[in-house]
Order: sequence, then C-alpha cells, then structure tokens
Amino acid sequence: MSAIATPAVKGGSFLIQETAPGEIFTPEDFTQEHRAIARTAREFYTNEVAPNIEAIQHHEPGVAAGVLRKAASLGLTSVAIPEEYGGLALDLASAMVVAEQIAGDGSYCAWHGAHTGIGTLPIVYFGTPEQKKKYLPKLATAEMIAAYALSEPHAGSDALAARTRADLSADGKYYVLNGQKMWITNGGAADLITVFAKVGGEQFTAFLVERGFGGVTSGAEEKKMGIKGSSTTAIFLDNVHVPVENVLGEIGRGHIIAFNILNVGRLKLGPFAIGGAKEVLAASIKYAKERVAFGHPIAEFGAIRHKLAEMAIRIYAAESMIWRTVGLIEKIAQPELRDSSSDLKTIEEFAVECSIIKVWASEMLDYVVDEGVQIHGGYGYHQDYAVERAYRDSRINRIFEGTNEINRLLIPGMLFKRAMRGQLPLVAAAQKVMGEILSGPPAQSDIVANAKKIALLVMGLAYQRFQMELEKQQEVLMLIADIIMETFAMESARLRATKSGLHAEATQVFLPDAMARIELAARTAIAACSEGDALRTNLAVLRRYARYDPVDAVALRRQIADRVLQAGRYV
Repeated sequence: MSAIATPAVKGGSFLIQETAPGEIFTPEDFTQEHRAIARTAREFYTNEVAPNIEAIQHHEPGVAAGVLRKAASLGLTSVAIPEEYGGLALDLASAMVVAEQIAGDGSYCAWHGAHTGIGTLPIVYFGTPEQKKKYLPKLATAEMIAAYALSEPHAGSDALAARTRADLSADGKYYVLNGQKMWITNGGAADLITVFAKVGGEQFTAFLVERGFGGVTSGAEEKKMGIKGSSTTAIFLDNVHVPVENVLGEIGRGHIIAFNILNVGRLKLGPFAIGGAKEVLAASIKYAKERVAFGHPIAEFGAIRHKLAEMAIRIYAAESMIWRTVGLIEKIAQPELRDSSSDLKTIEEFAVECSIIKVWASEMLDYVVDEGVQIHGGYGYHQDYAVERAYRDSRINRIFEGTNEINRLLIPGMLFKRAMRGQLPLVAAAQKVMGEILSGPPAQSDIVANAKKIALLVMGLAYQRFQMELEKQQEVLMLIADIIMETFAMESARLRATKSGLHAEATQVFLPDAMARIELAARTAIAACSEGDALRTNLAVLRRYARYDPVDAVALRRQIADRVLQAGRYV
C-alpha cells in the first residue's frame, strides 16, 4: 500500500477524533500491483467463472471445484498464505481486491470465500509450524478444499452453546469427536474442516479434521433460497479420531479462533458485497438503455435515473468505509515486523469497524439488487435474467458472519466495554457533549462533527438511563448502532472526496440523507431513554445538532446518473 503518515488510531476512535483526508486509504491509492491483481482476478472471473455459472448453479460434478483450482493456478487462493508455505504473502488490500473482482456470482463467491477465508485463515493465524507445513501448501493449490464448521442445529448465533464433543482417547493419542454441524459452506466437498467441539463437553476447542480420518460424512445439499450453486451441507462426526497434534490453538480457547476469524469474515464480506453491487448496477444500466417504453429508453426517465444514481451513491459510501478500514489495519504494524499474528491483533482492534462494514455493506447490496429488479420490471422477476439470481443470492449476507442483529448489538457493546476498560475515552467525550446541552447551540455547524455528537449524546443518555442493564435494551442498542454506522459512512465518504477531489456529487447527496436517518434513529432512542422536561430538552438539542442546509439532490443525482450511464458501469 502507499505509505501514509498517520498517528496510531484505535478501533472506534473515529467517534472522538478528527481524521485528516491524507490519513485514509482509498481505492484511488491502489498501487500498480493492486491494479494488476485486480485485472488478473477480473479476467479469471470473465474467462472461467462466468461461462460456468449455470453449471455451478446446477451442481454439475466437479465444476465449481475445478474453477476453484484454476483460481489457485493463478495465485488467487493463496494471497494471504506465507511464501514459505506456497503462498504469495500479499497485503490485506490485495486479498480484498481479489474478493471484489470474483464476487459477480454469489455461488462461486461462496466456494472461493469459504476456502480462502474461514477455511484457510485459521491455520494461517493459529496453526503450529507443523500444521502450516502440512496443510497450507495443499490449500494454496486447492488440492485440499477447506471448510469451517462452527454452527450447529441448536447453536447458530450462540456458538458457545455447541454440543459437539471431543474426548481424549485412553492412549492419549487422539481426540474422538462426535456431533453434528449445520450450514457448512463447502461441506459437500471439503477435504479439511476446522471443527469446533467441547473437550469433555466443556472446553470449547478447534480441531483440524481431515475427511480421510474416517467417520466424517456430509448431509444432502441444502435447498436454499439463494447461492444455490454453493455447497451447503450438514457435517456428521461419528467417532472421528483426530490426532492430538491437530488441535488448533489451545484447549478451551476455541472462542478466540472463532471470534477473530469472524472479524476477518465480516471485513471481507465488504468487497464481496461491493463486487456484487457493481455487477448489478452495470446490468441495470445496460437494461435501462435497451428497454424502450413510451417511445424512449427508460434510462431517460427521471425515476430510473434516480435509482441508478442512488445505487452508485450507496456503493461509493460502502467502498469508502471498507478501504478506509483496510488502510487502518494495514498501517498499525510496521511492515518489516508484520506476521500473521500481528495482522490478526490489528484486525481485532478494528472489530467495531469490521461489524459496521458487514452490516452496512450487506444492506447496501440488498438495496442495490432490489432496485435492480425494479428497474428490470417483470423481467427482473424471471430466472433468465441475472438480476433475479443476484436478488436471491444477496439475502444470505445479512445472516453470514453473524447476523446483522448480532453485529448491531456488538457495535455499541464493544465501544461501551472499551470505554469502561479505559481503552477509549468515550466517557469524557460524551460528558463534553452533555455539557453542551447547557451552553446553547453548538459552536460548529459541521454535519459530520454533529453526527458524532448525536452518537455520543444518545450513548450517554442510554447509559445514564439503563446503566448495567443497558445490554438488555436491544432495541436501543441497535438504534445506537445505526447512528454510529451512518456517522462512520458520512465521515469516510467526505474524507475520500476531499482527498481525491472526486465524488463531490455523491458526497453532497449522501451526507444530508445519512443525517436524516441519524435523526430518526436518535429521536426514537432518546424517547426510550428520557421523559417529560428531560425528553423535550434532549429533543431540542438533537434538532440543533441535526440541522443542515439542504442540497439540490435531484440535480446532483442527475449528474451522477449521466456519468454512470455514459460509462455503462460504476465509476
């Protein structure tokens, strides 16, 4: 990545610190190497994935695995694997670039993402040298296909409620695993599975399980709403003898692996969503130019142009957040000292931002595919059109990597915990905002600064009202999460526009729209946290902070629509 001088930044600190435009990383900062990787990945998608989409959708034997192995021959499955184990050892940005470029089809994306992400990274980050030497070269070439088995029939979001057991054999050489896992991506084809089980029924632990150990069987392919071409099965473990050297990490510390790998998955879901959204926007532009109604291409109609522009605006905002976060993660550790362990700790530091990206990007994609279907009209509802498949494929992203509800609860939850531990001075920042209530109108009228103040105000009021019982107030916490997410999106979009000198129209439209959403969420939360005179005072303060000058969004969206229609794609 390009070198950018920046002070140390802590996860979540965007709420209380100012950031200069030059401190963030954006797509405009991609190196020539990043752009070359993007071209390679895009050519692979065009030449290998696109022609096989129907075959993958219908589970034609060996097709998806064969395409995955062709990706491996180009190095696209080994970006994050160290060189000594057959990988390319490239930076995080390179892995994200690949993810975006291969995301045009949700089914193949699931095969590729599960193998290179949750399937391979547990070993990269937590494996012993012996485990890495044994497995990573085969994962790099896709000789072995990987999967990750955490969920169970009775333990989805509550992963620690798992019932799969691991018991040490009498001779101490094996752990014997028994249980069932559910919703396992690549489950029908995986040769190596990271399985989470409780040693002695109590100590939550990760194991590297080869299908060849015996006793590992896959259930039938699940009949899913979308990503139909991906392999999703149950995994049954019947007296599977796993050598003790295949314990991944420490006994009883499996949750460390599970939660950290989820952070990585949440971050990588961002470029997958971006890539899918750009495909749908391009398809919608093409259709809008070709479809004639009332004697004109529908691309000339204001209602359609509004949709195309708003799709582009939301892609832009998500893109800005994603690459800003990648830049933060990349810049924490000194490059010459970096290893997989330091990368993991850095990603954990920005767990709040990873959850924000997961929720915001998945919901952005849902918006884009929904409008894509609407632009196509009746044809958008027909399976002959790719947008119909994209609509169904998109829905899983709000469930993958922890549901959006779980992540919405995590966002303020992690911030409150860091504040209580003294890791993030949120309390002082919130107290300062609360003090402004008594001192009249805010000194500055900056819309992003005021969005941060609204977030701190609502967080402070919620904590005052509920204190240690706040974690039970899920509705309030999710409203706070929405405010925090929109704030991060606003600042990221504006910083990028200021730094690059581009995207001015998208930013001008996005900021007031986001503030309107913030005001609505804040109003609802404040009403749940105060009453009487206090409620009226707090709402008056909210109105001052939420005030902004309107822009001619109609004219600005027309400009954006002109640009994407001319290009035929997101630009």
